[in-house]
Amino acid sequence: MELKVTESSVQDGVALVRLNRPDRGNSWTHRMNAEYRWLMQSHDQNPDVRVIVVTGAGRQFCVGADFRALEHHQASTKDYSKATEELEFAHPGSGVHEEFEHELVWHWGLNKPVIAAVNGACAGIAVSLAAFCDLRYAAAGAKFTAATSKLGLPAEYGLSWVLPRLIGLAPSVDILFTGRVVLAEEMQSLGFLHGVLPADNFEAEVLARARAFAASVSPVAVRAAKRQIYAEQMHLQPGRAVEDAKRLTGELLKHPDCREGVKAMQEKRTPTFQPLAQA
Repeated sequence: MELKVTESSVQDGVALVRLNRPDRGNSWTHRMNAEYRWLMQSHDQNPDVRVIVVTGAGRQFCVGADFRALEHHQASTKDYSKATEELEFAHPGSGVHEEFEHELVWHWGLNKPVIAAVNGACAGIAVSLAAFCDLRYAAAGAKFTAATSKLGLPAEYGLSWVLPRLIGLAPSVDILFTGRVVLAEEMQSLGFLHGVLPADNFEAEVLARARAFAASVSPVAVRAAKRQIYAEQMHLQPGRAVEDAKRLTGELLKHPDCREGVKAMQEKRTPTFQPLAQA
């Protein structure tokens, strides 16, 4: 696919995906969605990639939906849901769980961990995108807002479901009802972010963490844990989670990564894990 509003690169096991419309605050469009999904599917299928980092070009992460796109939908006679379903998109994360077939939730069906590197303003659909990533870091002072209540719109793209599960019901009600701006430091205190890093060296610091992650953990073990964590949010049955864990443990005990991990720990060295085979 020709990339017009995104860009990407791969180095040291880490794929960097950049939303690239800095003149428009990296605002979200159908074109960006199509490119983003295609890139994520490509990196998920690439055995050289172990971790994916998503960030924005310039000084902003993504300021939400492009206002021109909103105006188009306001003027259109087509049903919004049907119009978006008519578009041709790649289907990353497909085939893992029926609930993961939906917009943005598909992140949970990917084989690889995804890190949201929120380098600046993060609004509307971008908050949902970050919420469905696995790890979230933000630059100091970065501003978050759901914004939709001030635009006469509902909580976007599953944010009413995922945000209470990440930070709790009371703060989610506050953020979603008021549409207020929340700084990265408060988002970390609420549990949404895994870290707030200095803005001056933000991207380099996130990439360093991603490279360390890629070099030190078993891809098959991370995929298994990712499947466990998100699938178990769907059934909320602790006994079933225990039995699933026992079954997976029995399978992975015989995987080469387990033998290598144990041997490396005994020998006090960095393990050398195999590339991830597709499920």
